Amino acid sequence: MTTETTITEVVLPGVVEPDGLLLHRRAMPVPARGQALVQVEATGISFAEQQMRHALYPGQPKFPFVPGYDLVGTVRAVGPGGDDALVGTRVAAVTKTGAWATHALVDIDALAPVPEGLDPAAAETVVVNGVTAWQMLRDADLTAGQTILVHGANGGVGSVLVQLGRHLGLRVIGTAAARHHAGLRELGVEPLDYRDPDMAARVRELSPRGVDAVFDPVAGTGVRTSYALLAPGGKLVVYGNAAAVGTGQSVAWVFVKLLTRLYTWNALPNGHRAGFYNFWAGQLTRRAAFRRRLRTDLGIVLDLLRQGVIVPQIAARYPLSEVSAALVFAENRSRAGKVVLEP
Repeated sequence: MTTETTITEVVLPGVVEPDGLLLHRRAMPVPARGQALVQVEATGISFAEQQMRHALYPGQPKFPFVPGYDLVGTVRAVGPGGDDALVGTRVAAVTKTGAWATHALVDIDALAPVPEGLDPAAAETVVVNGVTAWQMLRDADLTAGQTILVHGANGGVGSVLVQLGRHLGLRVIGTAAARHHAGLRELGVEPLDYRDPDMAARVRELSPRGVDAVFDPVAGTGVRTSYALLAPGGKLVVYGNAAAVGTGQSVAWVFVKLLTRLYTWNALPNGHRAGFYNFWAGQLTRRAAFRRRLRTDLGIVLDLLRQGVIVPQIAARYPLSEVSAALVFAENRSRAGKVVLEP
């Protein structure tokens, strides 16, 4: 049981600039039945929080709220009927919100054990990002020797995705700003500049028959190019809509247009497949199965991290008190990997 009496948390009060985030202190929460109180050792800044700051993330809570999509920390208390053996263990969890704090209440069935010896910040890089990358690759049903194209290969998900792809024996072509190319080559990636107007032609030069899968977090007008680059039987996996930020359009409307386009393409008799990856699919209708799958997949990627198959890509580390500066740094995308907050 923790002896502290208060916690510090970051509050997003509304659509504000990064310096509008608030640090708030309140009484230490008490876990209810089925919950654990976790002392947060590492949490991250993902694209989801960047969207939430603009009120663009589908289904986000009403302002004000505490952001924080995932965490790594140590269990300090459990609710009534909980297993006291959990206290003192290091765990990881996907929270969607609430992790930008020194302590957080988390459902016990959402916790996954973190292997001993792992740096909490390193483990944090694969909680949401690693599970996302692992599930997308598995669902794409690829085999060793095939070629994939990863847009945003330097990003939080992209940097894990390319490493898992190489581990599975795939040839990986990755798009990113030129300043990230040297680092991508070290990971076994064939890098291309995403701003090159002839980028599609460059992909065709590297893989004349097309690529077996494209992983696209941007969508927007470029999704047509992604689809056109598929080899016979290829798969397009869209897992974000970064292009919608700053357009002034309704996120829901942009998403509906995107899904309509993907479903229309699936009706074409060319053997291609196109779909949108949804991390939260099944949470509402099959909650227990969703949690089991999440814990299993998180355990797999954490073990791959322990083995050294995944090298953690940490762009920067910031204390919780410097969250505004951390958010600015993350949104500038000047360094590859994930920005980690260490409360």
